[in-house]
Amino acid sequence: MNTIMNRFRETGVVPVVVLENAKDALPAAIALNAGGVGIMEITLRTDAALASIKSIAKDAPEVLVGAGTVLTLDQCKASVEAGSRFIVSPGFRPEMVRWCLDNSIPVLPGCVTPTEIMEGMEMGLRVFKFFPANVYGGLKGMKALSAPFVGIKFVPTGGANAENLKEYLSAPFIHAVGGSWLCAKEDIAAGNFEKIRKLAGEASAVVKETI
Repeated sequence: MNTIMNRFRETGVVPVVVLENAKDALPAAIALNAGGVGIMEITLRTDAALASIKSIAKDAPEVLVGAGTVLTLDQCKASVEAGSRFIVSPGFRPEMVRWCLDNSIPVLPGCVTPTEIMEGMEMGLRVFKFFPANVYGGLKGMKALSAPFVGIKFVPTGGANAENLKEYLSAPFIHAVGGSWLCAKEDIAAGNFEKIRKLAGEASAVVKETI
């Protein structure tokens, strides 16, 4: 689990990817990895999500693939069965977090209040998803929360982009930054994988000069 969380930190960015067709999963993964971003969070917002995770896990094992927008324990289990190596949830579900911890699956629950963070810390978590970051105060909100909870880190999504990536990564309480700009569903639909590779390369360069 620590190895995977270390990879999050080293990569610095976590593409949040919505796939309408599983056939696009592998070329998207290859494009991101070629740009230096070997992580994908496939959101469970479409019927193609689980098949997409399975495709990447099988044919691009060098890419760290996980499931996002995981809302239930059943979805969590199905995602892991499909090959997901980490779980991301927009909110905090204790039963889901416990199952992941019991099965050595890294989990990033969405926690934006002191109570949620305290519950997560009690279960042993030190890294949390912060979503939607732009609604819950962005960097100012996370900085305020990090003061009483020494040592915790956030992976914010919602409002992060190429323009503010460096600012986010420079904050000591940021573990990595999630965002959909790296692999937009419009670019996937258009087959514009070269643009995805280019955006990943630009983000990777920012990470290398910042962390």
